[in-house]
Amino acid sequence: MSSQIHSRTEVETPVPPSQDPNGEKKPKEMTPKTNKSRLDSLTANRKPSWTWMVAAAGSVVVSAIVTMLLFESFSIIGFVLIAGLLYIASMYVASRIMEDRLKAMDEFWRHLIWSAFLIALVPLISVIWSVVSEGLPTLIAHPGLLTTDMQGVVGADDIATQTESAPLQGGILHGLVGTVMITILASVISIPVGLFASIYLVEYANRNAFSRAIRFFVDVMTGIPSIVAGLFAFAGLSLLIELIVGDSPQALQSVKTGFAAALALSVLMIPVVVRSTEEMLSVVADELREASYALGVRKWRTIMKVVLPTAMSGIASGVTLAIARVTGETAPILVTAGYAATTNWNPFSEWMTALPVYIYRQLVNPTAPAAGDPSMARAWAGALVLIVIVMGLNLAARAIAKYFAPKTGK
Repeated sequence: MSSQIHSRTEVETPVPPSQDPNGEKKPKEMTPKTNKSRLDSLTANRKPSWTWMVAAAGSVVVSAIVTMLLFESFSIIGFVLIAGLLYIASMYVASRIMEDRLKAMDEFWRHLIWSAFLIALVPLISVIWSVVSEGLPTLIAHPGLLTTDMQGVVGADDIATQTESAPLQGGILHGLVGTVMITILASVISIPVGLFASIYLVEYANRNAFSRAIRFFVDVMTGIPSIVAGLFAFAGLSLLIELIVGDSPQALQSVKTGFAAALALSVLMIPVVVRSTEEMLSVVADELREASYALGVRKWRTIMKVVLPTAMSGIASGVTLAIARVTGETAPILVTAGYAATTNWNPFSEWMTALPVYIYRQLVNPTAPAAGDPSMARAWAGALVLIVIVMGLNLAARAIAKYFAPKTGK
């Protein structure tokens, strides 16, 4: 009987609410009051989310008033600059009052960096908008610009176009062909030289005196003006021709060819290719080389099969950017290739026109000085085509870098 009473007592013993039947403590349930106090602690010392809208509206109003008081006529540039400065200052003050000094400084530098980024975008957007707005209507209205050159076009044609609304004569075909031919030839010269020089500097030089001299001259070549590269190529070919055929005016005139322009551009391309390729080869981990050597693979084969494929993404991107960098050069091509009104497909004979030189000549020396609008329209159309080519090369660099990037498994 006593044992039954004792067991019944144990069964009927109430369990505390903070414990379960197994004796483990249950976590205390949070009351709505506790939730609210914890949420208040998380949102304490934080400014409202609509603070930036109030600051922006106030900055715009004050900037408009100040701009009208300071300038005789309303200045868009002054208005934007004053509004930006007022917005940055007002957000800093609001963060300092509602939050603390560290958050206010973080707010200040964040807005300052964004402002610098937007200011840097202004020239780029302005150039693109100007070229597209001026050049695209001309290309749409006269698509024959892409398939004709300036052969037979005289000033009377441009006068008739401007005064009598005659069709626009001439085109940019010779400049487009010259740009493609010269750039391809310069790439054929520069890419192997830059690639082999980079392989020597990274894989074989071991930081000796000769490699330091190469790096020094590469740095010097990176900063030389483009006109100096053109003069160097012209002087070098002139000296070579004088040694072969003698000193004569006809021989010196034969120096100006697409090949001479390609040599000038290669002087500008080689240091870019060397630097970008050297950096990419240096990034390749030494463990990959050592693993290849441990398997008995020769050094040249390790470079060809391991190092170069690993770094190919960056190498291809750097080479494409180097090509885009020299595509828009004007001064060295003007010195070395001259200007021709007809299309020349042979870069080793006669003068050759590149697209930047064509644009320069249309602006500086219009076909009809008394009627410059047609020449200006052709120049804007050529500038648009040139920008499309350069942007296409930059996009190609990104696509090539993504394509050749090492594939990593998940």
